[in-house]
Amino acid sequence: MWLKKKKKKKTRTPAAGRPDHLWGFTAQPLRDGTDRPLGHGVKRAMDAVLAAVGLVLAAPVMAACALAVRVSDGPGVIFRQERVGRHGRPFVLLKFRTLRPADVQESATRWNVASDGRLSRVGRMLRRTSLDELPQLWNVLRGDMSMVGPRPERPFFVAQFSRAHPGYQARHRMPVGITGLAQVNGLRGDTSIEERARFDNHYIETWSLWQDACVLARTAGSLFRLGGS
Repeated sequence: MWLKKKKKKKTRTPAAGRPDHLWGFTAQPLRDGTDRPLGHGVKRAMDAVLAAVGLVLAAPVMAACALAVRVSDGPGVIFRQERVGRHGRPFVLLKFRTLRPADVQESATRWNVASDGRLSRVGRMLRRTSLDELPQLWNVLRGDMSMVGPRPERPFFVAQFSRAHPGYQARHRMPVGITGLAQVNGLRGDTSIEERARFDNHYIETWSLWQDACVLARTAGSLFRLGGS
């Protein structure tokens, strides 16, 4: 019997700018990966364990960072700022202070970039190594955040980006994280908000513990290379 070989159909690569595609690849319909049985509970349990262990192991490093900020930039070692978490719930995010003091309005509405002139010398080092994020382990332990998830943003920018970028608001279906799929793919700082939202939603739609482990491993690798997460 002879089988007739079918001709392959040519497929067009989708445009990267379309909201239903991820850098040229077709994205899936919106759904929440943690809605699977026990999904959210298992993720939360893993977060609590990792955060508790991380706080113990990182205590000497955090103490050194706090001392460096205090000596270099004066009082006010910990920076507190309102961010938007899962389902739009606000919480207070903790970081080591890396910028000169600013008034509340400026702090809430000014976009930060790597070349920000407000960065101190110690602050620049903390940012470059992502050590300024270590206090967020406490946010994870409290349940405000997850180890892995979309990065939390300030309310002013959440409102702005939700109006400008389709899919941005949908990224709040998952607990926000210290690191995320967008960040390990180079989308951090002054990068495309639309691309970040696309990666965040892709992460949510395909969520698994294995994916979280991979993101954490890639984040750890980037820290060892002093490239940040």
